[in-house]
Amino acid sequence: MVAPERIISTDDTLAWSRQLVEPALRAAVGTLPATTRRVAGYHLGWWDQYGTQVSLAGGKAIRPTLALLAAAAVGGSPRESVPAAVAVELVHNFSLLHDDVMDGDLTRRHRPTAWSVFGIGSAILAGDALLALALDVLAASGHPAAGGAMRSLSAAVQDLCEGQSADMAFERESTVDVAECESMVAGKTGALIAASCVLGGMFGGASPQQVGHLRAFGEQLGMAFQHVDDLLGIWGRPRATGKPAYSDLRNRKKSLPVAAALTSDTPAGRELAELYTRPAPPSDDELSHVADLVAQAGGRAWSQSQADDLVAGAVARLGDLDTPTPAAMELADLARHLTHRDH
Repeated sequence: MVAPERIISTDDTLAWSRQLVEPALRAAVGTLPATTRRVAGYHLGWWDQYGTQVSLAGGKAIRPTLALLAAAAVGGSPRESVPAAVAVELVHNFSLLHDDVMDGDLTRRHRPTAWSVFGIGSAILAGDALLALALDVLAASGHPAAGGAMRSLSAAVQDLCEGQSADMAFERESTVDVAECESMVAGKTGALIAASCVLGGMFGGASPQQVGHLRAFGEQLGMAFQHVDDLLGIWGRPRATGKPAYSDLRNRKKSLPVAAALTSDTPAGRELAELYTRPAPPSDDELSHVADLVAQAGGRAWSQSQADDLVAGAVARLGDLDTPTPAAMELADLARHLTHRDH
């Protein structure tokens, strides 16, 4: 099986991916020691803090879907590329477990974060276990591309950590220019999205040239995805995001639209800078005004425009694959969908 001949919608694409990947993901997590397995399974939405099975919506499976479709886009088999998809999903959730600790977030996917339930140490160790498990899944696959895939994924994790380090450093700086913010995003978000496409392509038998095109597609999509994620972090509906309204502004994150607003040299941008640099964070009553300042300073419109341009560039790279498969069309559709989420 290479890919569904025609998937009606992006939701169908994501559902198809989850059905293909989740059994293997559950099997992999099931090999973890009991303590870390309990935390990981809670984080993934499979059971409650006591280990009782629950029926909750987990993650969207964006990165596994990219891996499966990338394999199909170069003429490979998504089913044979499941280890690559599982590996990138494990790494993604390793990063989420650690991010929640570092950011002090209390809510993810509409319920308490793992660290707030099990403690900081347990959440960190569960994240570490998922990272190690990701490499083990690739090694155990026996696929000819496993070695190269492990090296590519390890490089992406290093870039991801460097991006996260920069993101934390921004919290101590009064302003961050847009180029610095884009460099941070390229590591924190773009690296793993690009790796998802690369690993899928490698497991699908892509040529080095095709791997390069898939990497470029993923890098641009990753940057576009973060622009939209940052917009949602300010204007997203809590029911859709699973986080409180204005969560990024409450934490005074210097996200892409905020960085653009802070460096806009406009009255709204200067007022925003004053609010961001004073000792106390914005009160709940002030958050709506802070969001308005970001918009008035041009940050909101700039981020959406950047997302649109980046996804157009990403889709253009798929045309360089020289394999006009239905899966390449699905990749393009998925990219467009991810940059037009509700915000």
